[in-house]
Amino acid sequence: MRHLFILLLLISISLNAQTNQYQISFDNAVHHEAKIKVSFPDIKSGKLHLRMSRTSPGRYALHEFAKNVYGFKATNSKGQPLTITRPDPSSWIVSDHDGTVNIEYILFANRGDGTYSQIDETHAHLNIPATFVYAEDLKHRPIEVNFDVRDDLNWKIATQLEKKSGHTYAAPDLYYFMDSPVEISDHQIKEFEHQNQTIQFVLHHPGTEAEFDAYFNQVKEIVKQEAAVFNELPQYDYGRYTFLACYMPNVSGDGMEHRNSTILTDVESLANGGMKGNIGTVAHEFFHGWNVERLRPEDLEPFNFSEANMSKALWFAEGFTSYYTGLILRRANILSETEYIEGLAGTFNYVWNSPATVYFNPIEMSMQAPFVDAATSVDPVNRENTFISYYSYGSMLGLALDLELRLKQLNLDDFMKLMWNRYGKKEIAYSVQNIQQSLATYAGTEFSKNFFNNYIYSSKRPDYTELFKLIGVELVQSKEESYFGASVTETNEGLKITKNTFKNSPAYNAGLDKGDIIQQIDGEALNTTESFKDYISKQKPGATVKVEFERFGNLKTTLVILVSNPEYKIRLTKNPSKEQLKNRKLWLDPK
Repeated sequence: MRHLFILLLLISISLNAQTNQYQISFDNAVHHEAKIKVSFPDIKSGKLHLRMSRTSPGRYALHEFAKNVYGFKATNSKGQPLTITRPDPSSWIVSDHDGTVNIEYILFANRGDGTYSQIDETHAHLNIPATFVYAEDLKHRPIEVNFDVRDDLNWKIATQLEKKSGHTYAAPDLYYFMDSPVEISDHQIKEFEHQNQTIQFVLHHPGTEAEFDAYFNQVKEIVKQEAAVFNELPQYDYGRYTFLACYMPNVSGDGMEHRNSTILTDVESLANGGMKGNIGTVAHEFFHGWNVERLRPEDLEPFNFSEANMSKALWFAEGFTSYYTGLILRRANILSETEYIEGLAGTFNYVWNSPATVYFNPIEMSMQAPFVDAATSVDPVNRENTFISYYSYGSMLGLALDLELRLKQLNLDDFMKLMWNRYGKKEIAYSVQNIQQSLATYAGTEFSKNFFNNYIYSSKRPDYTELFKLIGVELVQSKEESYFGASVTETNEGLKITKNTFKNSPAYNAGLDKGDIIQQIDGEALNTTESFKDYISKQKPGATVKVEFERFGNLKTTLVILVSNPEYKIRLTKNPSKEQLKNRKLWLDPK
């Protein structure tokens, strides 16, 4: 027994020696700086390659976090400086060490959202890829991180990381560490048990306890309704899921899913529109705990921290999640039937009135994510005519599939259960073909083939008019309202066209473009957006208006032939049948 005890002790010491140790402190939080120290022990290779990530879990574009790192130093176990070289903008190579590499640097961080980090005297809002350097060769090592919090600011730590002691938390490996955001602030916490697991809501906000109570009651209903879709919660690590909500005036609006937690940020407080405006993000991100975190596209595995991540399945992973966002708000009685049904019109019009379906199907739209997912560029793009968000496109396809299945006495909930049990629960990554095969298993080969050939591999529009009849809903389009086809804003020079005009719209066909400044229409100076809308609304579809506009300092004229407004309204049928009401109830009522 003694020999076994010594062996186990030696193994324990060896494992501890191979734990990468991080420490972060916030003495200069007022100027958005953190001081970070990292120790990499027991290095076997002669050179240690360190990196800052270029992307973040849940994001698909590049973000170049290394730009906010400076004062970078490296020493050995004796505190002696080591040689540092830079093979590329995001990397450091440290050589001539003695088996230990200690790193020290300063991080500037001032964007609080689901991707970046923000440090100030209200909080330390940390997304790990935007905060800490890492060693790819040591990715399987456990990690411990000590957060040297500001006691003078009453800061507390909230994260999905495992608490070891005091302010020290642990991750089993690099990937889990990178996927574990941290909110350090003077926050409040509420929690409840569901299916023998803890759902914890951390809220950093300037509001009242009563507001938090009301909001938390909505969160609980969302959790219950989403668990009902899959018949169970995922098995959370450490038996806990944590919402990290930061509704503060200094953050940027966002939501980002992680394995056992999510970040929720917005400038709206619960008292200032956030009670209603932020709850949709709660529903969306929590649904990701199933759909994308565990029920995961194969082309996102393994996630690449040094390159953009492209997936063909975001129409399902993000889009179907978006469909369920509104549906869950209805089932949780946060939205009324009328609010939910009429609210579908905005996304419906954005998707099906877009000229972009000519260029890309939903799979190809998904593959555009590295260019649009909070990506930055300085050159103008033509997204108005070439791109539909896979969130919105997939949401409308989720609606269509749900209604088409209901025509067969089936439903999307049960199909999602099938996908969950086949792939998500077992954490087996899926392909687009796997989705099609699973739909064939659930609804029949012919049904699956038709849906995918028409709406996934192609860009056809489902027959929503017929589908909506099932649940007593109408799709209405006005033929009397005129449509110009340009977005304008008021400037001192006149009404400026602020976006690329939609292809084949009246403004587009008349040669009007982004940046043109409208001076007159039919000889009248229209200086406000209201006067512009009012004038166009008084014209009949088919009417021709003469537009005088300025481009590059020169006055020009063109003729715009107005057409009927292509936008649809979606509304409840006035006198639905008993069968329609029954179908609607099965679709929208709480589960």
